[in-house]
Amino acid sequence: MKGLDEARLFYEERGRGMLRTGFPEYEGRVAVGLAGRGSQCFGFDDALSRDHDFEQGFCLWLTDEDDLAIGVALARAYRALGMEGAAVRSALGESGVGVHRIGDFYRRYTGSPGAPESWQQWMSLPSWALAEATNGEVWRDDLGTFSLIREQLLHGMPEDVRRKKLASHVIGMAQAGQYNYARCLRHGEPGAAMLALGQFVRDAAETVFLLNRRHMPYYKWCLRALRALPTLGDMAEALEFLLTGENGGEGDKLKEQLVEDICASVLRELSSQGLCRGGTDYLEGPAFEIQSHIRNPEIRALHIMEG
Repeated sequence: MKGLDEARLFYEERGRGMLRTGFPEYEGRVAVGLAGRGSQCFGFDDALSRDHDFEQGFCLWLTDEDDLAIGVALARAYRALGMEGAAVRSALGESGVGVHRIGDFYRRYTGSPGAPESWQQWMSLPSWALAEATNGEVWRDDLGTFSLIREQLLHGMPEDVRRKKLASHVIGMAQAGQYNYARCLRHGEPGAAMLALGQFVRDAAETVFLLNRRHMPYYKWCLRALRALPTLGDMAEALEFLLTGENGGEGDKLKEQLVEDICASVLRELSSQGLCRGGTDYLEGPAFEIQSHIRNPEIRALHIMEG
């Protein structure tokens, strides 16, 4: 059973009753679900995932006011439910289940207790942090406080910020994939060529997520998550081949052509969404065109690579 399904079952069988009998006046004020760090929150876990930083359980999210009133008692009641022990925790691992203040949960990912309030905040947040803040499932949230912030993080990115991030990653695709990969090969620098190809794959993946208006998760999961996207999700196999396919000779030529095919697919989608006109094979021009249509003059004035 997947960790997310296991967590929900655990809540249904033990957690719901604990809230109802132990905290009846607060049962409708507690948001319940599972989200945050860990492959199980994305639904990507398997048997191997349980060897470290995996903890059975679910999350209980409280407002600051309710945390002051019942936070300690609720945490004790939660621990008494009798979950299995956590797996070995890595140096960067931390418990993601249990009782949390809503503001503290979001502050872990965004640096503030809620959604960003300025374009500068949106620009500074890495996609993986937004992905972790909004993954998983929320099973109950009668107050709606937790879900409101979640919805803002999922769908509230200003369009000018999305375009700026797109411009940055699109020109990154042009420089790393269409220009530097082939040139590094011709310079006799295969290591540098592979670094360029890796950067191209990252920029291409970020571009696809932005075109889908989704947040790209931690690099370990980006290709798996990309496969499920409705727009250009089928590009995942090609991107994976660039990283894993044979190098040298015909392999290099195949990868050069594949880079161009990927760029052509991205360009068609950019044009379809009205972000650029197309009419070129090289993505540098479209990147600058995307940026030129940004309405906010401060964002439009940022360096093309920033984002």
